[in-house]
Amino acid sequence: MTAATQPATPANNNEPVRVNHTVRNIIITIVVVAIVAVGAFFGYRSFAGAGESAAKGTKDNPVKIGVVGATNPEWVKFKQKAEAAGIYVDIIDFQDYTSENPALDSGELDLNEFQHLLYLANYNVSNNKDLQPIGGTAIYPLGVYSTKVKSIDDIKQGDTVTIPNDETNQARAIGVLKAAGLVTLKGDWTAFSTPADIDEAKSKVKVTPLKAEQVATTLKDPTIAAGVINNDYVADAGLDPKDAIYQDNAESEEARPYINVWVARKADVNNETYKKLIDIFHEKDVLDALQENSGGTAVFADKFSAEELQGFLKDIEKDAKAQQ
Repeated sequence: MTAATQPATPANNNEPVRVNHTVRNIIITIVVVAIVAVGAFFGYRSFAGAGESAAKGTKDNPVKIGVVGATNPEWVKFKQKAEAAGIYVDIIDFQDYTSENPALDSGELDLNEFQHLLYLANYNVSNNKDLQPIGGTAIYPLGVYSTKVKSIDDIKQGDTVTIPNDETNQARAIGVLKAAGLVTLKGDWTAFSTPADIDEAKSKVKVTPLKAEQVATTLKDPTIAAGVINNDYVADAGLDPKDAIYQDNAESEEARPYINVWVARKADVNNETYKKLIDIFHEKDVLDALQENSGGTAVFADKFSAEELQGFLKDIEKDAKAQQ
């Protein structure tokens, strides 16, 4: 007999159909990540832009000022007075002099105050930049000292005076001696003058350049009438700045390269908020704090206009370019 044929098992219509959703899930994930990323980006832009859109000098967009010695009393007093006048500032401390001008040029800072005009001129010329002074603060005089005479007029024809031989202070010391009537130059004095520029036949004294730290010790030498001593070595020599028989001042032509200044980018020289900050710094209690911090050696240079200082800078830059 032939075995009976078993009927086919009918399909189970209740069995779920297996579908591959991998591609769909990947697409959904990409879309979600993109939406989140875009939202985060615009949220950040909105947050970051809030400070950028606020007016300069407001709490959300303070004026950033680079200095060396942010905790000095003049800066503490200045910040208090600026904020009382409605201008918020950040006093940013730098540990050296080399970083502040690049930071200002790049926009990291709005202003800086740490340098004299000669330093600024050398920076601009060497780096093809055009940072500009917008206000003066002070100079720190370079003095002539002596243990032999009490007055600059008592120095005799043919006496020897020692000066520091470093690049910055040597030219300045020659300028001090010129202003004091002790030397005559072959041409005009510049912040780059050297002993070779002295007309020895027409000068009252002979000039001997030495290392800055050695000048003070020469005052004990009976053959040395006087010395031009760098401020850094005055106290070490047991001297007081008040002992100087002559020193430069902020209004002499030879002192101009050494006026310490507020500096801004050229585009900001007429910024009204920055002008107000200069005026605040020039107020008596701020300058008193500066004078206290200087040990009484500062000679204020707060009367020069921005235009005058910019003119001085232009002249110094011309001399600097001539040295290249």
